[in-house]
Amino acid sequence: MSQRFDAIIVGAGQAGPSLAGRLTAAGQRVALVERQLFGGTCVNTGCMPTKTLIASARAAHVVRRAAEFGVQIAGSLAMDMQMVKARKDKVTLNARQGVESWLKGMAGCTVFEGHARFESARSLRVGDALLSAERIFLNVGGRASIPDLPGIDDVPYLTNTSMMALAELPRHLVIVGGSYIGLEFAQMYRRFGSEVTVVERGPRLISREDTEVSSAVQAILEREGIAVHLNADSIRFARRGADIAVGTTADAEVVGSHVLVAVGRRPNTDDLALDQAGVALDARGYIVVNQQLQTNVPGIYALGDCNGRGAFTHTAYNDFEIVAANLLDGASRKLSDRIDTYALYIDPPLGRVGLSPAQARKTGHDVRVGMRPMARVGRAVEKAETDGFMQIVVDAQTQAILGATILGVGGDEAIHSILDMMAAKAPYPVLQQAMHIHPTVAELIPTLLGELKP
Repeated sequence: MSQRFDAIIVGAGQAGPSLAGRLTAAGQRVALVERQLFGGTCVNTGCMPTKTLIASARAAHVVRRAAEFGVQIAGSLAMDMQMVKARKDKVTLNARQGVESWLKGMAGCTVFEGHARFESARSLRVGDALLSAERIFLNVGGRASIPDLPGIDDVPYLTNTSMMALAELPRHLVIVGGSYIGLEFAQMYRRFGSEVTVVERGPRLISREDTEVSSAVQAILEREGIAVHLNADSIRFARRGADIAVGTTADAEVVGSHVLVAVGRRPNTDDLALDQAGVALDARGYIVVNQQLQTNVPGIYALGDCNGRGAFTHTAYNDFEIVAANLLDGASRKLSDRIDTYALYIDPPLGRVGLSPAQARKTGHDVRVGMRPMARVGRAVEKAETDGFMQIVVDAQTQAILGATILGVGGDEAIHSILDMMAAKAPYPVLQQAMHIHPTVAELIPTLLGELKP
C-alpha cells in the first residue's frame, strides 16, 4: 500500500510531535512514524522518570536531615521502592499518553506504529505501508552505548533504560561511568539506601567541566557516602556468585549486587537503511547536518539526539523551532545562534551556560571571573544547603558575558538570569545594575559582576 504525504516525521520524541503540529496547522498532510513509545527518551527513560525518582530521593534525604531543622520524626526511615516506581511510572505514562493522544487526534496527521526504513530518498516502508513525501524529518533519538569491555556479555548489567524497570533496592549499585547520567543515579540510589560505587576510567568525574567543578561535585557525592574510583584503567566484569565484580585496576575490583553501565550514548541510526537514501553519517554514526538541520540529501532533515548537535531535550526542541521557523515563517535561524546550556541534576544541581573560564581563555578572551561560594549566599545559608559555588565569566574588553556556572541550590533556575542576558547580547553592566529579589540565589549574580578578577 503506497501513500503520499507532504511530510514524513520519523520519531515521536521532543522535536517530532511539535513539528507535526506546526506542519498540519499550515495545511500540510503529515505522516508520523513511531516504533515504540511516544514521547521519546525524555518522557520514557530520561528527564521525566529520572527527575521523578530524584524527587523521591530528595524527600528521603530531607527526612534524614529533619532533626537539623528542629523537626523530630518518630521511628526510622523506610523506602517503599514499589511505590517510588509506581509514582515514576504514573508520571511517565501520563506524559506518554498525552503525546500519543495529541498526535492521533491531530487533524492532518496520520500516525503509523512500526519500524521505518528508507527505500529511497523520498520513501520509507513501515510494515506493509510505503510512505513517500518531498520532505522527511528524522527524530529517532539515541540509546545507551555499551562498550566492548572484557566480560561484559557474561554479566547482567543495567542501562539508563532498564533502570526504569527496577523495583527493588540494590544492596550495592556499581556505576561504570562518572558523567552526568551515572552521577544522577549514584546520588539517587545512595539516598534510597543503597551502597553506591562510581567507577570512572578518567582522572576525574564529568571531564567536560573545569577541574574545580569536578572536584566540588565529587566532594558532594563523597560526603553522602558514595565511593568514587578514578583512573580505572582496567575495567572488566565477572560473576562472583550472585554478585558482579567490576575490575578497576589490574589488581583491584569492586563487587556489587547490581551494575549500571553509563558511559555515553549512541544514535539510533543503524537500522533505518539510510544508505538507501544516501544520507551521510559521521564516524560515530550521527547524521551529518548543516546549520539548518538539513542532511546532505535535499529534503531530508535530522533533529534531536541523532544529529550529534546536542544531547538534551531542550536542544531537540530548539531543532524543531529552527526548522519550523525556516520552513514556515520565512526565518533564517541556524544552530550557531543558540548558546550551549545544560544542567546536572544532582542535589544541589549544576547549571551551566556558555564558556567556562578555561574554555574562554583557550579561545583567546581577556577573561575576568566573579566567584562566590554558596556558603556566602544568604538563601543557601537559610536553607542549610551551602555546597557549591557561583561563577560568572566575562570579556574585559567587550564586556560580553561569556558563560557561567552555578553549582548550588537553585542553580538550574538561577542560571537563566545569565542565559537570557547572553541571548539578548547585553553587556554585563546591564545585569550588574539590575535589582533582584531578596532573598534569592539569583540576587548574588550582580554582586559577582562587581567582584570580577583576572
